[in-house]
Amino acid sequence: MTCRDRNRIALQMDILGVAALGINNLLCLTGDHQVFGNHPMAKGVFDLDSIQLIKMVKDMRDEKKFHCGDEMEVEPRLFIGAAANPFADPFEFRVFRLANKIAAGADFIQTQIIFNVDKFAKWMEAVRDKGLHEKVKILAGVAPIKSIGAARYMQNKVPGMDVPEEIIERLKGVPKEEVSKEGIKVCVDIINRVREIKGVAGIHLMAIEWEEAVHEIVEAAGLLPRPQLS
Repeated sequence: MTCRDRNRIALQMDILGVAALGINNLLCLTGDHQVFGNHPMAKGVFDLDSIQLIKMVKDMRDEKKFHCGDEMEVEPRLFIGAAANPFADPFEFRVFRLANKIAAGADFIQTQIIFNVDKFAKWMEAVRDKGLHEKVKILAGVAPIKSIGAARYMQNKVPGMDVPEEIIERLKGVPKEEVSKEGIKVCVDIINRVREIKGVAGIHLMAIEWEEAVHEIVEAAGLLPRPQLS
């Protein structure tokens, strides 16, 4: 759920709606500015930002109160999520922003897609230094790369992405018809590396417009069968 398109009144109604429909998890985002989409002339709302949205959902859930202070009879029982980007500048500020989201009420965190594992590990070290990994479930964002062009696009055009040149070179080192398979192997390798980092609770697999690769990735990474919830 993003703050870009709706004010706090509409957001609260949507929160009650998704809870009534049985949805259990809610990812709270500020939302990309509309100039980056296909409706650049649309008017943004941004009544709240992601941290304020997290706090509002927490108050609705735990205090049974709307943002205005009015009480509600049935609270939305939602597991509250937020996003974190370990690669955006200034790097030193990223952990403090994470701490603010946790203080506001985030229960789980989904990170930006990880290609620079060393930098992610450095971020996780700072997270552990503040004990934040004990207060929230951190899901490491991972994704397969389908082509060298896609890798270059993420490297040069997507804000907050960090695609090391060594990954580009790895993809270049295989025949053209094997690049997508190598991209899956890169993803599996990253999963195996991040799962060894203390404080990582799981992964968030983003196979954007390549959903058919999901089963192959989770199987190759040894993530099947999924554990049964008690």
